[in-house]
Amino acid sequence: MSTKHAKAAARFISDKAQCNWHNQTLWFVRQKRDNLVMHLPEWEELRRLAHEIKMHTVSRLDEYLAEFADKAEANGVIVHWAKDAKEHNEIVYDILKRHQVRKLVKSKSMLTEECHLNPYLESRGIEVVESDLGERILQLMGEAPSHIVMPAIHLKRQEVGKLFEEKMQTEKDNSDPTYLTHTARRFLRNEFLTADAAMTGANFGVAETGEVVVCTNEGNADMGTSLAPVHIVSMGLEKIVPTRKSLSVFTRLLARSATGQPVTTYTSHYRTPRAGTEMHLVLVDNGRSDILGNRDHHQLLKCIRCGACMNTCPVYRRSGGYSYTYFIPGPIGVNLGMTKDPVTYSENVSACSLCYSCNNVCPAKVDLADQIYRWRQDLDRYGKADPVKKQMSVGLKYLFGRPALYNTALKFATLVNGMPRFVKYNGLNGWGKGRELPRFAGESFTELWKKGKVTGKKER
Repeated sequence: MSTKHAKAAARFISDKAQCNWHNQTLWFVRQKRDNLVMHLPEWEELRRLAHEIKMHTVSRLDEYLAEFADKAEANGVIVHWAKDAKEHNEIVYDILKRHQVRKLVKSKSMLTEECHLNPYLESRGIEVVESDLGERILQLMGEAPSHIVMPAIHLKRQEVGKLFEEKMQTEKDNSDPTYLTHTARRFLRNEFLTADAAMTGANFGVAETGEVVVCTNEGNADMGTSLAPVHIVSMGLEKIVPTRKSLSVFTRLLARSATGQPVTTYTSHYRTPRAGTEMHLVLVDNGRSDILGNRDHHQLLKCIRCGACMNTCPVYRRSGGYSYTYFIPGPIGVNLGMTKDPVTYSENVSACSLCYSCNNVCPAKVDLADQIYRWRQDLDRYGKADPVKKQMSVGLKYLFGRPALYNTALKFATLVNGMPRFVKYNGLNGWGKGRELPRFAGESFTELWKKGKVTGKKER
């Protein structure tokens, strides 16, 4: 049975040049991460601390959220609480409507993607301008991000050059990255100057101070918030850290894990509104409380959205972000989609080789692969188990439970080696698509052991 992910991945893989380029590009980012990590002796200690800080915070989330909200309000920030995406969007629109906002300039925020904020506001007459370069490119194309940190990583500069020719009347066939970047800056500068409000996401919220921390490499968040009279922050409940000291652990981990940088170019702390302006903070649940109550999957709330799991995942690298049915792709997206709706997003759990590379690189030690394995065990309960695989499991259980039958089958296994290719490779052999079956050995390990050909002693 083909899944939605498998079909979409097949389309992506059919363009071998694009597939190889995407794979190599993401692996290059993974290698940059590894090079920095190798020169940081305390890296594993930082990961351990991040894990413990997050688990501590999650276990007392109500207390830290209350402290954070109180401190923020004492700083002059207007705090709102949203139970779901609908409430989040209504709150944001109400703020914009009261201030007669016609144009909103946004920096990157996956939470607003989660809530489908842009189409909601645009349908109500508000112009929304994405100011992150990758997000802006995708907005002009009418596409969603394919990666949570590098949203347009799937696009080559030539494609961007053609887009800018159409939308910004740039020089024909000029896809020089510096030229394209300067062009985008020139167009965005006017958007910053004419925006009525600015919106940012939040990488972290510090409970002891009530401040919001936003990490970017382009400075677009600072441009928007420095000029607009209204600043709205959209923040998930799980972004809380207890103190500035604990924040320092995550700022050392975030950029190294995400893009292979020692630190992001801009790490901005928003604590109080500028004189004469308003700062609004929208704290969003949208299913996070449900994750908190799920003992098998509550570790997902440790995720700091660095994207390292995507950069290392062999499936994501070779199938692209658009092959996943949830808006966040890769290992973290597989799990988050399942917590949102396991029936709708069950196809994504097949997009994992269980290589555990995601577990090994996650800066907060989220057990991503273990959780995907657990989701797979529940597929039958959701009515989403592959019937072919179910029958195979029944057959293998029968075979493995009967040693005499199993050993007899092994004796005849070598017959497969001489079978015609069309018998071995056909529509019934899904595993054989793109792979070659190994040759069966003339003698099994058990037979070699009985004959004394395997002793267990190391040969000198």
